[in-house]
Amino acid sequence: MGYLIIALILLGIVFLPGIWVKRVLQRYSIPADRYSGTGSELARHLLDANGMQSVAVEETAEGDHYDPSAKAVRLTPDKFNGRSLTALTVAAHEVGHALQDEQGYKPLRYRTNLIRATQKFEKLGAGILMISPFIGAITRVPGLGILMFLGGLMTLGTATIVHMVTLPTEFDASFNRALPMLDEHKILMKSDRKHARKLLKAAAFTYVSASLMSLLNIARWFAILRR
Repeated sequence: MGYLIIALILLGIVFLPGIWVKRVLQRYSIPADRYSGTGSELARHLLDANGMQSVAVEETAEGDHYDPSAKAVRLTPDKFNGRSLTALTVAAHEVGHALQDEQGYKPLRYRTNLIRATQKFEKLGAGILMISPFIGAITRVPGLGILMFLGGLMTLGTATIVHMVTLPTEFDASFNRALPMLDEHKILMKSDRKHARKLLKAAAFTYVSASLMSLLNIARWFAILRR
């Protein structure tokens, strides 16, 4: 019974943030034409207003993000071309990261370097998890498969830890950058501001929820290893 409770708690920790983020983003994607401008147009306007004409606004299929190396705000098609409250708020959040970069916000630099480092560890961890059952079966050395699995677990778990540690950077982009810009330029309808705050919180948690969901791969490989 105790193990069942622990399992349910862990599943809640993994699934609930992602479900909440997805629900909030979808909820305020309707109506789709709430504003006259698109997310990409707002991003361009806010960047130009802050003297960042050299920062590009690009469409991407790889998730909404700001790329400090390419100096580009990248938005998925529904945000790039969208006119919903979600589209505009997420666009402002990513411009918030661009503003952090422009102003030399050190936590963003640390976060970027950490994420680059963990991407290498993630690939290593995925490789370890894939081969550990086979190595254990071939060598038949007691505990070798388990040790390799634990190595993969620690490696993949690093990304989640990094996103948790750098969560204040996301909140800074949302509430110290994006929201003040939306207020200053009078972008939002008055009734939408409280909903925008909820969206900005969801935008801040996006990476955390995604990395938690990725931990399900660990459970999958653990099941294989136990067979």
